[in-house]
Amino acid sequence: MHIITEHPVPGIQPSYPFNRTYIFLISLITALGGLLFGFDLAIVSGTVSYFSAHFSLTAVETGWAVGCINLGAILGAVASGQLTDRFGRKKILLCCAFLFALTGVGTGWAGNYGLFIAFRILSGVAIGMAALVCPMYIAEVSPPRFRGRLVSFYQLAITIGILLAYLSDYLLLPTGTSNWRWMFSSQSVPALLFFFCLFALPESPRWLIRKNRESLAMLTLEKIGGKAYADSELSAIRKSFHHQITERIASLFKKELRPIIWIGIIIAAFSQLGGQNAIFSYAPEIFKQAGVSEHSAFMQSIILGFLNLLFTFVSIATIDKAGRKSLLSWGAFLLFIDALAIAATFYLKSPPLWTLVFVLGFVAIYAATVGPATWVSLSELFPNRIRGNAMSLATLCLWLSNFISISTFPLLRIKIGLPATYALYGGLCLFYFLFIRLKVPETKGKSLEEIEKILTPSPSAAPDS
Repeated sequence: MHIITEHPVPGIQPSYPFNRTYIFLISLITALGGLLFGFDLAIVSGTVSYFSAHFSLTAVETGWAVGCINLGAILGAVASGQLTDRFGRKKILLCCAFLFALTGVGTGWAGNYGLFIAFRILSGVAIGMAALVCPMYIAEVSPPRFRGRLVSFYQLAITIGILLAYLSDYLLLPTGTSNWRWMFSSQSVPALLFFFCLFALPESPRWLIRKNRESLAMLTLEKIGGKAYADSELSAIRKSFHHQITERIASLFKKELRPIIWIGIIIAAFSQLGGQNAIFSYAPEIFKQAGVSEHSAFMQSIILGFLNLLFTFVSIATIDKAGRKSLLSWGAFLLFIDALAIAATFYLKSPPLWTLVFVLGFVAIYAATVGPATWVSLSELFPNRIRGNAMSLATLCLWLSNFISISTFPLLRIKIGLPATYALYGGLCLFYFLFIRLKVPETKGKSLEEIEKILTPSPSAAPDS
């Protein structure tokens, strides 16, 4: 067992003998939900031309088939805010894993377009629930000093899932006319792994304390950081719930909470509108339009997946040093520049190599900055007493934006062309950069309870609007 004593940081925490092995293990298991998120996001990229031909779809129908998973994710995000606070984080994650396994096979072997859409939406429900609960759970069990890195495991797992999806598409490409069915079905393998690993996961100590099950919470907190750490955390969490009111959706719009709720909504929404989803979901189609063969397009998608994974490690290494705001702002600005470069390559009909360079650069920038920083920021922003519903609202907006981005791409590509499409994405990235610089606070190095005190007044100290 690897026990390490963290040195104190002035104004944050005294030193505790943190059990990094245990913390890493439970964070890693939880992050498998992100792997399935990434797998489901990217597996469709290799299937688009095949299921579109099989079902004889138009561009609008193809966009709906690819993007409808995000509407399911919206349903999952809305439902899981209440469900996770009622039944606990662990039970919802088990439900997610089961749905991932079921819908992988169901989507792959759907007999008609309607059934295909139904399973895609149901798979989205699992994604939406996992996207809310996984980073929330990791944030709730992680000590402040390395919470950023641990929550970033979720984004790292997403990138691994994307890479595995591209590899699956490439390996299953030669399996004949039913290759797209096997591509979708391959999702069930990591889903079953996630399901069985979840039985080793403890329930969130913060949820247990909220439900007056403090003895169980203390067991987990002691495993994380010892008796003194458990006593300190128990006291801090109790205080954060001292003025707790019954959590309702309406409470999110109280005057004292509105600013932080709007910040969370903008962070969630604009993290999805910059064009990266079009790349992840339509990578082979984009590369083919740039002038490369189908085989090369699938191979370049694998390169994209490797680069996405590699640069996520950059974020993990820097997010607790550079801070969340810094990564978000620099990332948004660099994405703005790169999106304009992609637009220029398509407008000037540059050689495919230049398109590949800038598309890979776009993915690298996103993976090193905006991708991981988004989930870390959202997991930290909201007060304990409203975190479930606030995360639900933020992830709802995230998935709605994802749906808009993915479902409109085929139509935008036909109606206005790829140069104008990526110029539009660049403009959205520029707006996001300006918003982050002006409105988003820095949360690195602070406990969730400290962040709550800084960003929102006590509910008893501010009247309702």
